[in-house]
Amino acid sequence: MNIIKTKILSISLLASFSLLSAQVTTKDTSKTKAETQQTVSADAAKKAAAEEKARLPKPYNAEEDAEKKIAELVLQAKAENKKIILQAGGNWCIWCLRFNEFVHSTPELNKILADSYIYYHLNYSPENKNEKVFEKYDNPGAKYGYPVFIVLDADGKMIHTQDSAVLEEGKGYSADKVKEFLQKYAGNS
Repeated sequence: MNIIKTKILSISLLASFSLLSAQVTTKDTSKTKAETQQTVSADAAKKAAAEEKARLPKPYNAEEDAEKKIAELVLQAKAENKKIILQAGGNWCIWCLRFNEFVHSTPELNKILADSYIYYHLNYSPENKNEKVFEKYDNPGAKYGYPVFIVLDADGKMIHTQDSAVLEEGKGYSADKVKEFLQKYAGNS
């Protein structure tokens, strides 16, 4: 009788161990599947971002003398009675490229820009950091990241620095928030 009880107990323990082992394996497999799905999702997101970045216009010119260009824009702003918006960033920055595309493809925002501003893409990149120009405007990229917007009056005096993060909505920008920002500083120079 003891041998039968021992065999039954052994079989029960073996069955319990097998069941527990199967549950652990299932959890490990589920975890591995979840990790694999996350990796695939991250890779897909990177690929989509790279494709989006490739198709967007590249408005920044790393070879341009930004200090000289801004001086020319100040003369133009005075003549046209407009403000200047410097969109600081680079062609490496997808959010910079998205903003540029967004304001130019949104008729109402594009009109505000055309009517009230001279719009310039101030390059910041490994090839040309425009350090002297950025120092003049208190290095806003170091504080806010990119893009960052520097609003100048018609005399070239900085009147506002705008963090772009507050203009974002989802994976893009809010038309209402951008419109509010543009209209706030669009008044006569």
